[in-house]
Amino acid sequence: MSIQLETQYLKGFVAPEEFASAAPQVKLAHELLHTGTGAGNDFIGWVNLPTDYDKEEFARIKAAAQRIQSNTDVFVVIGIGGSYLGARAAVEYLKSNNYNALKKDTPDIYFIGNSISSTALAEVLEICEGKDVSINMISKSGTTTEPAIAFRVFREFLEKKYGREEARKRIFCTTDREKGTLKHLADEEGYETFVVPDDVGGRYSVLTAVGLLPIAVSGADIDALMAGAAKAQALYNNPDLSTNPCYQYAAARNLLYRKGKAIEILVSYEPCFTLMNEWWKQLYGESEGKNNKGLFPASVIFSTDLHSMGQYIQQGRRTMFETTVLFDKPKKEITIGNDPQNVDGLNFLEGRTMDYVNKRAFEGTVLAHTDGGVPNLVIRVPDFSEDSLGQLIYFFEKACAISGYMMGVNPFDQPGVESYKKNMFALLGKPGYESQKDALEARLKKD
Repeated sequence: MSIQLETQYLKGFVAPEEFASAAPQVKLAHELLHTGTGAGNDFIGWVNLPTDYDKEEFARIKAAAQRIQSNTDVFVVIGIGGSYLGARAAVEYLKSNNYNALKKDTPDIYFIGNSISSTALAEVLEICEGKDVSINMISKSGTTTEPAIAFRVFREFLEKKYGREEARKRIFCTTDREKGTLKHLADEEGYETFVVPDDVGGRYSVLTAVGLLPIAVSGADIDALMAGAAKAQALYNNPDLSTNPCYQYAAARNLLYRKGKAIEILVSYEPCFTLMNEWWKQLYGESEGKNNKGLFPASVIFSTDLHSMGQYIQQGRRTMFETTVLFDKPKKEITIGNDPQNVDGLNFLEGRTMDYVNKRAFEGTVLAHTDGGVPNLVIRVPDFSEDSLGQLIYFFEKACAISGYMMGVNPFDQPGVESYKKNMFALLGKPGYESQKDALEARLKKD
């Protein structure tokens, strides 16, 4: 089964003829992407990645994952942004948001180097005490501050625990093919390395070694994951808006954006989708948020967040729309039983599954929110399999590229990301930033 897009909850918000009018723009965006003539065309390697990837490296990833599983209690993944979000999202989606707490025959996986919190790093160090540990440092350059600090700390931890020679066998680097500080260090020390492709940006990199090694360590089937993505690659390689649900999603987002809907809320009814929400937010926020344009990507987990954000969504400013990711089949099921006293008044649900109740919650919510003036899109996913995840990842990536081109931005660069880095380096006194330091400190002084 493949992913389906439902647009019936756009009735009254977007007319059918508006979709028809968007078709030429979609076709142009498709041509820009597939001919490599659009902005950011140096970073479109992800388009054919599901069928055109390094098979030898893929085999090495699976072999490394097996070695890690055999000798490791805790696998520490070091990276920030696209270097960790996709992998963590996939592990929680496929396994559980409680993955580390579950009984299993695979290592616990912790993601660090995504903040500068000393507490967060120290806690993972404490967790690793007395356990066998391996690490995966993911960075194209090796000099990004957050992961670089974490790598320095954990490299020292491993060398102290195992000695330099044994530590080398437990350090895996995912980095540039030829250049960069991390690549040079890995070559010098003999760490096994995997490649961050030159033509795939970080937020599009989950189906490269960046995401595949941690996902494989969790015990997930990365062959099935890539097969699902390949299925999506074939399905969505079609400029016909009337038959391509991926492009329909891109078009709907743009049509709503032009009507003043400035916020897109991604909704799921499954807590294990929380990190997928975070991955999606980076993908769309970093791709479209530039040149004073772009939808602001937000996210919620229902029905949980109906009890916190539901009021605003229902009756707040009408500047948003929702996209719900709905799963046809849950991972696990619970059937509601009978209580002879019926203290909670729930006996009318006897014999019903919790998934049935969850689906009714969705139906009640989508009707309430559309009545409240919030347009809704629904992405239906068959299940929580690797195949479905591969499809969903590619669906979002492809739609993001098309939507970005329709919006008139380069969906593959992120010039604004560098601004805070430069300021931080200057304020820290990093060599080469001396001239900026005094000026920034003067701006920070209180009158």
